[in-house]
Amino acid sequence: MEVLPLVALVAGSAVVAAVARRTPVPAPLLLVAAGLIAGYVPGVPPYALDPHIVLPLLLPPLLYTAGVDSSYLDLRANIRPVALLSVGYVIFATVVVGYAAFLLVPGLSLPVALVLGAVIAPPDAVAATAIARKLGLPNRITTILQGESLVNDATAITAYNVALAAVIGTSAGWAGGIAEFLLASVGGVGVGLLLMVPIHHLRKRLREPLLQNTLSLLIPFVAYAAAERVHASGVLAVVVVALYLGHRNWQVDFATRLQEAAVWKMVAFILESVVFALIGLQLPVVMKGLGEYQGVDAAWYAVVVFLVVVVARYVWVFPATFLPRVLSERVRRREPEVNWKAPVVVGWAGMRGVVSLAIAFSVPISVPHRNLILFLTFTTVIATLVVQGLTLPPLIRVLRLPKRDVQAETLAEAQAQSEASRAAEERLEELLADPGNDLPPPLVERLRTVLERRRNAVWERLGEVNAVTGESADDVYRRLAGEMIEVEREVFVALRDRRQIDDEMLRALLRRLDLEEAAAYREESP
Repeated sequence: MEVLPLVALVAGSAVVAAVARRTPVPAPLLLVAAGLIAGYVPGVPPYALDPHIVLPLLLPPLLYTAGVDSSYLDLRANIRPVALLSVGYVIFATVVVGYAAFLLVPGLSLPVALVLGAVIAPPDAVAATAIARKLGLPNRITTILQGESLVNDATAITAYNVALAAVIGTSAGWAGGIAEFLLASVGGVGVGLLLMVPIHHLRKRLREPLLQNTLSLLIPFVAYAAAERVHASGVLAVVVVALYLGHRNWQVDFATRLQEAAVWKMVAFILESVVFALIGLQLPVVMKGLGEYQGVDAAWYAVVVFLVVVVARYVWVFPATFLPRVLSERVRRREPEVNWKAPVVVGWAGMRGVVSLAIAFSVPISVPHRNLILFLTFTTVIATLVVQGLTLPPLIRVLRLPKRDVQAETLAEAQAQSEASRAAEERLEELLADPGNDLPPPLVERLRTVLERRRNAVWERLGEVNAVTGESADDVYRRLAGEMIEVEREVFVALRDRRQIDDEMLRALLRRLDLEEAAAYREESP
């Protein structure tokens, strides 16, 4: 791809995503719509998805940032539903969708139909997490959807390879397919386990944040490439490494964590925006290659396949939710009670995305009905994103799912901070008792004041709000601190303009204020 179209794609996607943040419409839906429209604007070049770019260059960083932000402990606590969706459901959907397409389309062989089923089977990692964050779903549902989206791509890619081998005549039968699946899954996990400890050790040894962040950007690509090199699942290797590093991120120095969080937030924003815009931009490419499948027949196939995808997910989700609880007392004892509302939401949250399209574009030209596979994949992706994505928020409102208990979370945070502050206070007294740590009284008082400020800040969020502004005491404090810092910043700039200080000193002074402002302001969720 030339430089100008690439820059235009990134810039346009970022603008649309920024606009979406000011509307109630989830960003993925607005980006897809913008892509659909832009694809037919005169002068817009064709953006055909290249699987050799999407799978090894876009998928690893998206999986990595999702894995690092996920909770290993929460995923481990929900391993049963996550495994049933990310492995069991994908295989089930591959067979059901494939067999339905085999019955629906005249002349479509069963192996080719199973290729289509494998391509469409996995719900999209980016779509699931983006919309789940936007809607503020209950924590357990969000964890299950995130866990499913982290692993299901590996299952789908393996199922696709097995079905494709049957089409082109290189399959070793069901036994060979099962062996390939086990090699890909066990091998991918194994590569991740081999890499995660050395990588984490290297992260701890590096003391330069710039080198740390460079390593951080390379990690997903290294893990993916190493696994694919031995014909294992690169997806699983990336996920294993990301979960381990995210779980132990506290062992890395603070400067690295601050920079890394900012860098990956920017990378994720750009990649997610580009991915959804690319989905919409595929329409001209897909329609141009549709060939013999036109008009009413093609539309009918698209509607039926979409309906089968939606129904098949519910056919799997409800038994997978309730049957283990009926059969196993251990499951009933270990897992929280669940009603019918949660599986309704999980079933409706099965949006497809760019991974399905990338796999579809990787189908060899020699495969019969390749154009139909592309078309049905595209229509299913668009239909699930638009129909399910637009109706998911009102569905959640109608079902009245419990929201996150912000008051309880703030109370838990306050209690944790109070316990940590007591330990820090005890350590401070021990250090001050050592003559080697002698400090002037004002500096000692500053240490105690900062500690007290941290201890009280969270409790103040639980207190009464300002009758005039509606702010808590902590909100007022942060606002006033921001106003004071802004005044100092203006003075520093004025002194630089009068040549009383130089630019290097200005940058040092501004950085000090920036760190103080960052400490004063608690990070808000997007």
